[in-house]
Amino acid sequence: MSELMEHECPVCGTEREFFQAASTNVHIGTKVKWHCPDCDYGFVRIDGTVDTSEATA
Repeated sequence: MSELMEHECPVCGTEREFFQAASTNVHIGTKVKWHCPDCDYGFVRIDGTVDTSEATA
């Protein structure tokens, strides 16, 4: 997995290159924490099962 990823930052309001802050294996897959280098926004993805950057209704 790459240590950089292009992603929309809701705080900055533009596409940013997020960096991988941490990665660990959990019982449902690989948990990866991503952070924007320009602000404090971060999110977590777990093998396509969980994505905290996606809005929920």
